[in-house]
Amino acid sequence: MFEALSTGNTVIMHRAAPAAVPAETDIVPILPRQAKTVRDTGLEPRFVTDLVLKAIQASGKAPLPVLAGKLRLSISILREVLNPLIAEQQVEVAWCGESDIDMQYQLTPIGQRGAADALTRCRYGGPAPVTLASYRAMVERQALRNVDAERTTPAVFAAALGEDGLAQATRDTLGAALYARRSLLLHGPSGSGKTQLAHKLGRLLPGPIAVPYALMAGRHVIRLYDPALHAAPLQLARQQEERRSCDARWIIAQRPLVHVGAELGRDMLELRYDAEEGVYHAPPHLQANNGMLVIDDIGRQRMPAAELLNRFIGPLDTGIDQLTLPGGQTESMPFDAAIVFATNLRPTAVFDDAALRRIGYKAEIGAWPAGAYRSLLRRQCLMRGIEYDDGAAAHLIERLHPQSRRALLACYPGELLDRIADFAGFAGSDARLTMAAVEQAWHSMFIADDAEA
Repeated sequence: MFEALSTGNTVIMHRAAPAAVPAETDIVPILPRQAKTVRDTGLEPRFVTDLVLKAIQASGKAPLPVLAGKLRLSISILREVLNPLIAEQQVEVAWCGESDIDMQYQLTPIGQRGAADALTRCRYGGPAPVTLASYRAMVERQALRNVDAERTTPAVFAAALGEDGLAQATRDTLGAALYARRSLLLHGPSGSGKTQLAHKLGRLLPGPIAVPYALMAGRHVIRLYDPALHAAPLQLARQQEERRSCDARWIIAQRPLVHVGAELGRDMLELRYDAEEGVYHAPPHLQANNGMLVIDDIGRQRMPAAELLNRFIGPLDTGIDQLTLPGGQTESMPFDAAIVFATNLRPTAVFDDAALRRIGYKAEIGAWPAGAYRSLLRRQCLMRGIEYDDGAAAHLIERLHPQSRRALLACYPGELLDRIADFAGFAGSDARLTMAAVEQAWHSMFIADDAEA
C-alpha cells in the first residue's frame, strides 16, 4: 500500500515517499550552526565526558574522525574532552598519523573503570543529544501553524489528488484543512481509500526540516530520530555530509508522516524506557512534530475515542504536550503536528456533538464515480504490467458491482488485479484483464449472499 513500513514495538508507522525537493535548497539556513565547545552544546561536561569514554570503550581503538561521526560532535569538542582525560591517564594515544586528526585513542585501566562508572550513570552511547530548550526553539521555528510557513499551492494539491475520484466539495474541504493545518476527520466505508488519502496529504507538507537524533530532558535521554520516519532526500543528505559548519547532532529530513491504528493505547502515548540502551523512546506524536500524525481506525482503539481526542485537542491548541519522566517529573514538550483522524464507523457513533465540534474539518470519503473507478483500474493495470481490457472493466463496473451491491471503492481494483496475477502465476500464464479472469478473482474475494445468489 505504501512505499515502506517500519514496525516499532506495537505502533505501526508508515514512511511516506520523500517529496521532491528543489535542487537549489540550501541546508545551512535549516540546520543550527556547529557547536565548537562543550558549553555550546548546552550539555553538562560530565555527560559529554561519559559519552566519549563509553564510545572509546565500545570501539577498543577509536580513530578521532570515527569518534566524531559516532557522537556527532566536532573535533574541537572532542579535543576539549580528550586532553583532560589524557592528563588524568584515563585515555592514551594508541596511534598517530601524519595529520593532526589522524589519531587513534584507547582507554587505560583507569579509563576502563571510568567508562564502567559512566555506564552505571547512563547506558546511552549514541549521538550527543540536543537540549530540550534547543528542540523547543527549533520546532517553533519550523511550526506548521506559523503564519509565514510555506503552504501547498492549489496547483500542487490538484495534481496530487487529481485522479482520486473526489467531489469538488470534498477537495475544497481537504485543501482548507491542509492550508489551515487544523485537525481533519476522514470517514467512510472500509476500503474507500481514507488511509491512502491521508498519506497523500502528509506527502504534500513542504519540507525539509531539522530533526535531532536525541533529546536531553533533565538527566534523561530521549531518542527521537527514526530513519523510517525522518527520511532525507539524497541530495540534501550528501550536502549535510559536506557541510562541516552545521551541527551534526541534527539531521535534515522531510516532514514526518506517522501512522498509528487500532493498536494505539494510553501507554503508547508516553515515553517508553529501554533499559538495554539506557534511553527513552519518543511516542509517535512526538516523532510527528513538524509533520503529520494519522490516527486510523478511530473508535477501535484500546481507549475511548473521546479520551483519545481530548489527549490531543489541548496540545493542538497550545502547542505544548506534557510527558512524564521517572519519579512523576513532567516535561513540557513542543507539539506541532497536523492530525488526521480516520474511521469507517459513523462519526456520531464515535464522538458526541461536543467532540465533533472540536475537530476542525470533516470529509466523507465514499464510492468513486464510474469514470474515475475505470481510470483507477487502468492505472493499476499499468503499474502491474497487466494488459487492460475495457470490456472486462465494463463487466466489473456494470455487472459484478451492482449484482453484489458493492460500491465502487478504491480498494477493489488493486485487490482484484493481485488475485488475477496469482491465478495466472499458478496456471503458468500471463496475467490479463479478461471477463473470465475478473469473474474468477471476484468470486475468490467474496462470499455470495442470498441476493447475489
